[in-house]
Amino acid sequence: MKLPLPAPLLLLPSFLLVGTFFPLANGGHILAFPGEHSHWLNMRAIIEELVRRNHKVTILVPDASSTVNYNSSRDAAMFNFLVFKVPFSRSDMNDVMQDYIQFSMYHAHNSSLLRRFLVPLTILGKLSEMGMQQCDAMLKNQELMVTLRDAAFDVVLLDPMVVCGDLVADMLGVPLVLSLRFSVGSTLERHCGQASMPASFVPASPLPYTDRMTVGERLINMLTYMGTSVLSQLYWRRTLDLLYTEIKGSASSFCSSLGRADVWLIRTFWDIETPRPIPPNFFYVGGLHCRPANQLPEDMEAFLQSSGDAGVVVVTFGSLVTSLTADRADVIASALGRIPQKVRGSAHSVPVTVSSHQIRAVM
Repeated sequence: MKLPLPAPLLLLPSFLLVGTFFPLANGGHILAFPGEHSHWLNMRAIIEELVRRNHKVTILVPDASSTVNYNSSRDAAMFNFLVFKVPFSRSDMNDVMQDYIQFSMYHAHNSSLLRRFLVPLTILGKLSEMGMQQCDAMLKNQELMVTLRDAAFDVVLLDPMVVCGDLVADMLGVPLVLSLRFSVGSTLERHCGQASMPASFVPASPLPYTDRMTVGERLINMLTYMGTSVLSQLYWRRTLDLLYTEIKGSASSFCSSLGRADVWLIRTFWDIETPRPIPPNFFYVGGLHCRPANQLPEDMEAFLQSSGDAGVVVVTFGSLVTSLTADRADVIASALGRIPQKVRGSAHSVPVTVSSHQIRAVM
């Protein structure tokens, strides 16, 4: 006499068949190190998509961050924030950035060549000191490091604007993925990523040259590459290399640590860049940080449609410029008042002197 099979065993072939066509997928756990301002906006689009694809994202951020709103209930529902203390405040960071913006917009063009070199160098020194303090506060926080080790991350996503994220990936023993647009003079790409940038036909960022340069432009290009290389190497050796050696307990360098990245995501399109050889772990991902357009409010849609064939001008100065002087606002208002297009911009970027029928400012 045959005994009937239990019901679960009878259903086993069906489960196996379903599993063949619909394999199970487990989301990964990503540790993200975002930069500030536009760096955060670019990375945010990436990690939001990762969350949408069922991955878990933890963001490590200093309490003085001027851009990452770790107290936002909306963001807290999507990401897990790990906040650590640093020995400077949010206002300290904002003050340094505003000093740079004010000098660049209102004083640089009237300054001597020496002052145009020394002022940004001084500001860069302040930002560098904050970066070193942030790195020190992060890596010497034993409670934080234990939390990171216990979290079992699968990969670290790093904006190279943040110092020491590569060290954390090394300590955790997980792959490192970098996300950047470019570094000045492509120093990170050339020295750390081993990317080839022949000075004869690849313009140094951010020079406005093409691959067909004159003899004079090639000379300037070569001197730019040499100058940025020398300054970067001096800075790394006098600051970051010493810190990396102290943290690791053996001879180490910033560039060799960053160069161990498994993947470099370059936020641009290969077909608008100068043709050049690239390492196999470099990937052009232009548009990765873009999102589908949302439906416009009815009043804004009506305003834009009223422009007819003339079109619309969008006025924005990015995430750093929060105000304009009266003189600069008058110059912009004079220019905008002479064009037939409708103007759309943020409240702080469009002068109030532009006629109200032509402009629509949004908060």
